[in-house]
Amino acid sequence: MGTKEKNLEELLLEEQAINLNEIVLFNDDVNTFDHVIDTLIDVCDHMPEQAEQCAIIVHHNGKCTVKTGEYTDLEPRCSRLLQAGLSAEIV
Repeated sequence: MGTKEKNLEELLLEEQAINLNEIVLFNDDVNTFDHVIDTLIDVCDHMPEQAEQCAIIVHHNGKCTVKTGEYTDLEPRCSRLLQAGLSAEIV
């Protein structure tokens, strides 16, 4: 691959990365670990271990990125997290 093609490919990859957003889940004193884990499995397609790890990180650090992707995919997921009583936002 020539230098021009490689630079173009790198630019396209950077552009894709820039277009990605994240759902950040915040800690609260209301929801149980089980509810958070079950909701992450259902809404964010996490495996049980991944959901449990996110719940622990949120508990100890106050927040955790639980899903990365394009805004159009994340927006309905974030809405479902909020409807489930969790505190989350897209950044």
